[in-house]
Amino acid sequence: MSPPAVISLKRATLKYGSRTLWQDLNLEVRPGEFLAVLGANGSGKTSFLKILLGLAPLSAGQVMLDGVPAQRGNRTIGYVPQQKNFAQDTALRARDLVGLGVDGDKWGFRIRGRAYRQRVDELLEQVGAASYGRIPVGMLSGGEQQRLRIAQALASNPKVLLCDEPLLSLDLNHQKQVSALVGRQAKANGTAVVFVTHEINPILEHVDRVLYLAGGRFTLGTPAEVMRTEVLSKLYGTHVEVLNVNGRLVVVGRPDSLHDGHPDVELPGTVASELQGMPGQDNS
Repeated sequence: MSPPAVISLKRATLKYGSRTLWQDLNLEVRPGEFLAVLGANGSGKTSFLKILLGLAPLSAGQVMLDGVPAQRGNRTIGYVPQQKNFAQDTALRARDLVGLGVDGDKWGFRIRGRAYRQRVDELLEQVGAASYGRIPVGMLSGGEQQRLRIAQALASNPKVLLCDEPLLSLDLNHQKQVSALVGRQAKANGTAVVFVTHEINPILEHVDRVLYLAGGRFTLGTPAEVMRTEVLSKLYGTHVEVLNVNGRLVVVGRPDSLHDGHPDVELPGTVASELQGMPGQDNS
């Protein structure tokens, strides 16, 4: 028997004024499942995370996290924000940043004893950051900083890990390393992962299902079910080509009359960035 879902949405609808981002979404995410959320800017990906975090209400429907309504400050949720580098002169050490995930929710003066230090050491080791734990975060690379954010998010042993574009500004090598960290967390610890991204290729081997948002509609299924020419063409209401280039997915197309009437909106960067650097492509 499958374990009960830790994320459950029933007939979930989100609207802003007269604009519908998505409606009648029924979704269950179970322990250890890796769900990728894809779509263009403005399609509701980050809003989807805000709903799960209890930071924004649904327009209609229900959302439950581990059996209770979504609410702010839920310690069963770990959150990895969009990648943004610290200033180079930031003096905060790597281990201190991770430590904020251990006791950062407590008020007042704290005596950090052996248990605290051991937990921070465990988290640094878990994400492969033990070697630079005492280095100021401003001196670390973007990939190293993102490992620390993941460690911080895992500090409470969350049942759900929400990742908001965690691969932005990272090179391909660091994208794969961060993706592997999150993928291992899902499978080894039974953590349900919701991973918002423009780019599916770095996470493709870890993804169980894809939620693709576009033009007020959505489609849901395995990568093989969703990332197909006929499926995305139906979703966008215009022809969209999905190609497999040396084992990497490339989406080609320009949906018309979508996104609040703005024509010639570039296809969301699911994997459109894979076109960069390919022969014959104008990347200006």
